[in-house]
Amino acid sequence: MSASDHFILLSAMTLAYAVFGMTGFGAAMVAVPILVHILPLEFAVPLILLMDIVATVSVALKSRRHVVLAELRRLLPSLLVGVLLGATILSRIKSGWLLIALGVFVLAMSARSFFMRRAAAQPIGWQWSVPAGMAGGIFSALFGTGGPVYTMYLARRLPDLEAFRATIAALIFLSAIARSGAFAATGLLQEPLFTTALRCLPFCLLGLFAGSMLRRRVPPPMARNLLLALLSAGGLGAIYRGLSL
Repeated sequence: MSASDHFILLSAMTLAYAVFGMTGFGAAMVAVPILVHILPLEFAVPLILLMDIVATVSVALKSRRHVVLAELRRLLPSLLVGVLLGATILSRIKSGWLLIALGVFVLAMSARSFFMRRAAAQPIGWQWSVPAGMAGGIFSALFGTGGPVYTMYLARRLPDLEAFRATIAALIFLSAIARSGAFAATGLLQEPLFTTALRCLPFCLLGLFAGSMLRRRVPPPMARNLLLALLSAGGLGAIYRGLSL
């Protein structure tokens, strides 16, 4: 890896986990579209997975008393099936097509967030846990981007903000553990990955700290607009990268 690639890697990690520190999710949606310009998708996604474990464990432990266990029990079975499907696809399908799919997914989530009105978020039934868990598991394993899918479901199930944040943090942590097993089984976890993860860890923690500080200082509308701009640029970049392979 060249010096410029190394700079891009560490900058992407810092930026992505600053976003995570501000919002509680979204690190992969920011980092992966950047990282695929310097790393293979099948390396970038497991790398973000290792960082997610570090980022979510502290949040999940601090807020564990607010976790709604009933929602975890509903989501986990279909989530595990989705993770196995996604990990199998990631290890077998040509990365160019997957990058295009990643870019389209990120742009779709950005457009949804831009046009969505708060009043439109009506409560939904628990039956939606099956497609939400399945889709979240697939996108988590393929791109590390299951967070928005879980958010769409839990935001309409848990009106209490503390319960919502705690439950989604616990869910992302459990998803990361499940993906670790699936990636190990499909041969995606190899020694160079852990060496790179150790180099990235300080920058992940730096980003988390900066994001936590910014969350108290940056107005939510400004943070939302900045995030949407980052996601849109990353989505377009992933599509361009996929078309060039």
